[in-house]
Amino acid sequence: MENATEFTMKINLSGGIISPGDLQEALNIAEKSGATDIVFGNRQQLFFKVKEAQLDDLNHELLMADIHYEMDSDEYPNIMSSYVTDDIFDNPNWLSEGVFKDIFDLFYFRPKLKINLIGSNQTFVPFFTGNLNFVSSEVSNYWFLYVRFPKTNQLYCWPSLIYSEDISEISKNIERQILENKNLFYDQQNINAELLYEKTAAKNSMAIQPIQQQLKLPDFQLPYYEGFNRYGNNKLWLGIYRRNESFSIDLLKDICKICLKTRIGQLHITPWKSLVVKGIEPADRKYWGKILDQYRINVRHASNELNWQLENLCAEGLRLKQELVRQFEEADLRTYRLCFAIKTHLKSGLFGSVIIRKLLSTSDQEQALFEILHTRDFNPNTKEFVVYKINLQEEQLGPELIALCNYYYELQNDHNLSALNEIIAEEISADAAIYFVYQCKNCLTIYDQFWGDELNSISAGTNFTDLVTYQCPTCDSPKEDFIAIEKVVPHLASV
Repeated sequence: MENATEFTMKINLSGGIISPGDLQEALNIAEKSGATDIVFGNRQQLFFKVKEAQLDDLNHELLMADIHYEMDSDEYPNIMSSYVTDDIFDNPNWLSEGVFKDIFDLFYFRPKLKINLIGSNQTFVPFFTGNLNFVSSEVSNYWFLYVRFPKTNQLYCWPSLIYSEDISEISKNIERQILENKNLFYDQQNINAELLYEKTAAKNSMAIQPIQQQLKLPDFQLPYYEGFNRYGNNKLWLGIYRRNESFSIDLLKDICKICLKTRIGQLHITPWKSLVVKGIEPADRKYWGKILDQYRINVRHASNELNWQLENLCAEGLRLKQELVRQFEEADLRTYRLCFAIKTHLKSGLFGSVIIRKLLSTSDQEQALFEILHTRDFNPNTKEFVVYKINLQEEQLGPELIALCNYYYELQNDHNLSALNEIIAEEISADAAIYFVYQCKNCLTIYDQFWGDELNSISAGTNFTDLVTYQCPTCDSPKEDFIAIEKVVPHLASV
């Protein structure tokens, strides 16, 4: 009897790009091993399942094709980039296709930390979901570096800009320091970020470019990433999203054939687990129309379905998303400028302005409970979370999320929000040296004095040190279990 055990194969697509020829080769190998479908990951990877009986042949085929892969592992989490946005969602001054490709080519090692290469003018690809987040600056070929220490939300702005040609080398040196000193920099509550800088700077001979203008993040807006769209000099791009996150190998092979026939040199995988084809000539649109018809591909899903982030290969999260989207549709809910994430694991590091997080249960028999959080100012690129509701049963999520969305739009017209932002601007200057928030060491919930804690009836502006007693709204830990963390966000001025 054939062993039915299945293994998950992962292939990283550096920067989210792959040539049609290379993808076709990978698809042929996957198909030969018995796979029928491909799933893309939120860090621009490719996944497929294979049974144990096919493993030996598959391993041989992948090695012969010189395709790096992992099996049931994520030791190498991929270099993610906003290259897909170039020309269609973003028109940067100097960040071009050539710059991205030159940087990719300089990586002589496979990073074990998450690395993001992000254009500062776009909002399609998240800024700070990596451990090393390089964000383009106003200075040509220079990047901000924001270090998010592994298994934490602590973000540290590197004191100088990084030159494009130095990104690979400094990434290697920082990774070495973090992984060799996990007791200092990995999954720790209090991290001395300046010590990492000192250790790394001593091993680098790079040119120093001081930061003269702080990073300005654009207001978040998720562009519609489906269907046929015009851009540039009378070209078309096509975005394909699949509701079940699954692309049949037959569909992808036919896409590769059309690309090769019409001389399209690259395919792009997005962090939203979708596919983008750029550079389509208007005369060739008929070929793509036939593909969409043949595979019954719908390219006009509602925006409130497209703006979700899920963990990779998570059937539970996908099922819950589909149910919540159904409720959003019934409510005819507006979700413009919001995006949602479902986390079934505590530190999965997903991107979202509204987070639905599954709480740990004490037994398999207990019904799962959830909490809803949102980021400060509902900006998904921040890592500061405000607890909205806790201990919710699954059937309560839809109504509470709908209420939260309505609350968000009320805030947009609320003068109190403007007043609060003015207070924040007065209290925290752009060059503030130290500003502390307090984080629960058990569940990582953050108390920020400027938001207070609605669940504990603590008003905005209440300093944590002034609280006589306090309990974490998420896990009920006492005040003593909260640790002061230096806040880096004041160095990020929102536009």
